[in-house]
Amino acid sequence: MSNYKKNSLTLVGAVSLGTGIMIGAAIFALVGQVAELSGKLFPVIFFLGALISGVSSYSYIKMSNAYPSAGGIAMFLKKLYGKTTITAVSALLMAFAMIINQSLVARTFGTYTMQLFNVQNLNLWIPALGVLLLILIFIINIAGNKAVQRTSFIMSFFKVGGIIIFAMGGLWVANLSFNSIIPENLSQEYTVVNYLGALAIAILAFAGFTSITNSGGEIVKPEKNVGRAIIISLVICTFIYLLVSLTVSNNLSVEEIIKAKDYSLAEAARPAFGRYGVWFTVAIAILATISGVLANVFAVSRMTAMLTEMKLIPHSHFGMPGSIQKHMLVYSVVIAITLTIFFDLTRIASIGAIFYLVMDIIVQWGVVRKLRAEFKKWAVITAIVLDIIVLGTFLWLKIKSDILVILVAGGSIIFIVLFERFFIKSVDNKNVSDN
Repeated sequence: MSNYKKNSLTLVGAVSLGTGIMIGAAIFALVGQVAELSGKLFPVIFFLGALISGVSSYSYIKMSNAYPSAGGIAMFLKKLYGKTTITAVSALLMAFAMIINQSLVARTFGTYTMQLFNVQNLNLWIPALGVLLLILIFIINIAGNKAVQRTSFIMSFFKVGGIIIFAMGGLWVANLSFNSIIPENLSQEYTVVNYLGALAIAILAFAGFTSITNSGGEIVKPEKNVGRAIIISLVICTFIYLLVSLTVSNNLSVEEIIKAKDYSLAEAARPAFGRYGVWFTVAIAILATISGVLANVFAVSRMTAMLTEMKLIPHSHFGMPGSIQKHMLVYSVVIAITLTIFFDLTRIASIGAIFYLVMDIIVQWGVVRKLRAEFKKWAVITAIVLDIIVLGTFLWLKIKSDILVILVAGGSIIFIVLFERFFIKSVDNKNVSDN
């Protein structure tokens, strides 16, 4: 693609993009969601989510080393399944999971920002601020790679530093003890199903590592640095997630975390640091969510542009100037804005988790099926088994508690499958007629 610049992203820039997406989503949007399902064990759930994501990342690292590409997962799927419906559907599920992440973080931006104001009509202001953020991020992405990389790095530096200050200060005030990490008495309200459901949300918190693969064609020495960026991003985010979740669990009861689940970090700062701590936490949340959406929009536009060039999804410029990648920026941001307006954080996170886990199972199975010789089969099969267990349990949990999530996610997958079958068949028929 002419608008892709080889060697335009350094290893540091790639890590900034990966951590930008993960920290923006998980720390501020998902801590309360995971705690609601797992109670006092939510820090442990985040750690287990990191382990499962680490196992899953093995296939992506190996594929990135062998096939570095600006298309990332889309190119991997084409190598594994060819130019087929399953390739297109799986790639779109990943793209939609990333777009869902944009809306998740955009609403989180609105939620935390509103903690600074005494306003009653939050149902209007939270999505409105989220929409404004998405428009701002679109403008920055239009400016190009250097602007994205520079902005991501600066924001990642300040937000990681700020989060560590918040976490260490909160732990010092709360007098961290071993019992707070592994509590002696667990509530009987939480079952294995609840814990596995929480694990599905926790895994979504680490899903941002896959976005690094979408910039493989632009990263310096991609055959080495894509894998390194994935590993470094996962390690950094695991460390930060554990610090923050322990801080929240030591400063708030489970009931308080659930009550403030959409802004639990700001609430955790209150008993430790007072209102100034809340202001500090909100400021860091704003930086984190901005950089999270920035990195996400950057990655998804490249992935969907690759799908377009591979003729796996249709494209119309609707009279817009510029490249296909710029057009995909517009489309993805418009979808994210729609989700931001109509869905709350819990449902957005749930749909994103389902899409991501389904896509990951398909990728891992493709690796087992086609590339057995080059990969450690046990690692890939382990990832598949863990994904199936977590996904199956999460679906069962949502069937009992929020059937709308299942209907939206399931209906969307069925629509994507039918649409892609029709589109790919029409493309094939056109190629035959042309020949």
